[in-house]
Amino acid sequence: MNLQDTFFNWLQMQVVSEARPNDEAAKETLDFFAMILHEDHGVSEIELVDVTDPMKIHISYEREGVKSRQSFDRESAEKLLDDINANPIYNNQ
Repeated sequence: MNLQDTFFNWLQMQVVSEARPNDEAAKETLDFFAMILHEDHGVSEIELVDVTDPMKIHISYEREGVKSRQSFDRESAEKLLDDINANPIYNNQ
């Protein structure tokens, strides 16, 4: 999985995990993507930053000793959470 896709998948799961703190499957999936970022791409210290931007979600990270920042479309990043919330079988969290 390329770095950009892995960041996006991590971000989607971070959004879901924050909104659904009791969802163990979301937490496990978030941890899985964090592991891929670390082991396959050498990424560390990944976190959300500037969460008040209405159009983008920004993440910061370190890779090979260099601190960087990446931005993603907020609507796209929150789509998985919207889909989960729209499906009644997942709303027992």
